[in-house]
Amino acid sequence: MDLNLTQEDIAFREEVRQFVATALPQDIKDKVFKHQRLDNNDYIRWHRALDDHGWGAPSWPVEFGGTGWNALQKLIFEIESFKGGAPRLLPFGLSMIGPVLMKYASPEMQQRFLPRMLRIEDWWCQGYSEPGSGSDLASLKTRAEKTPEGYVVNGQKTWTTLGQYADWMFCLVRTDPDAKPQRGISMLLIDMRQPGVTVRPIKTLDGGHDVNEVWLENVKVPYENLVGNENEGWTYAKYLLGHERTGIAGIGLCYRELQILKNLAAEVQWNGKPANQDVRMKDQISLIEADILSLEMMLLRVAADSTQGPGPQASVLKIRGSEIQQDLARLQLEVMGLNSWPYSPSWLEAGEDVFGPGHPFAAAASANYFDMRKTTIYGGTTEVQKSIIAKQILDV
Repeated sequence: MDLNLTQEDIAFREEVRQFVATALPQDIKDKVFKHQRLDNNDYIRWHRALDDHGWGAPSWPVEFGGTGWNALQKLIFEIESFKGGAPRLLPFGLSMIGPVLMKYASPEMQQRFLPRMLRIEDWWCQGYSEPGSGSDLASLKTRAEKTPEGYVVNGQKTWTTLGQYADWMFCLVRTDPDAKPQRGISMLLIDMRQPGVTVRPIKTLDGGHDVNEVWLENVKVPYENLVGNENEGWTYAKYLLGHERTGIAGIGLCYRELQILKNLAAEVQWNGKPANQDVRMKDQISLIEADILSLEMMLLRVAADSTQGPGPQASVLKIRGSEIQQDLARLQLEVMGLNSWPYSPSWLEAGEDVFGPGHPFAAAASANYFDMRKTTIYGGTTEVQKSIIAKQILDV
């Protein structure tokens, strides 16, 4: 596999850089580089700017409205857009339920939902985890019972990211309580705006509200909102999780956080000298940069060789990507030192002039460190990923 960029690849990279520099609103860029909170309109504006340019779905095939880019082009786009200060593309539609619908849904369901994902005309969320059924997803208890008009769903979902904004949820439910755990699960598309759906916030360590618990009480779901076949939801869930875990590797995010780390280390003084002149810090920055390069090479190999969708390699990427993101957050915190100790969630709101003492990034370093503790948990814990690798690659 030749990993050198061709002249066409270099030209494409420059095109992406120029587009991000001109099309990304400055206020969004400022929030991203300061680790300030983004709201739903920030994400929507960026998605629609991309769609206006024909880049609304970088990972989708052309026949579904995507770019049809190859693996290298998608990687270049991710890295350059993150480096330029763009927020992540919301994965719930484009990278999670979208690919599932393309592969398993009826043409009618595809036509109904896929076009609206490009401009976030529908905001999606994921209904997988439950209290007591997170890593052991097959033990989920949310029930969907049949009636003449459709399913009636009762249960609770938790850790529902950005569910407070969602119009729709793709949800795993138990439709056959007597079957083996993985065989009695179906995937339903649930309208979040109907009676019986209650979204309650979960406050995280950084004081933010990104995740929620969702209560489903006698929620009605028409049969036409069943994805694929009844009791085959586990197959669709595994396919979706492969795409999610590959995305969690976050190579573009890693490169952006590395650049923030380098900038901080050049600015922040340790004993009268920039932190990047400290031998230990210099070594740690060099080591993590090598880790990121290794992650990029691994991602390229998986993307180029994958013909059946993400496999157990996605678990390897998920582990390494999430660990690197945590290491980057830790090093940013170490560079800031004592300045990062005082912290108030209000300092992360756009328009705030107070960021804490010492450096304008001080509070953000603490918040980012807190927030990154979750990366080795969501999308399947590191321990679960290691079990997948052992079973599917090592055959143990």
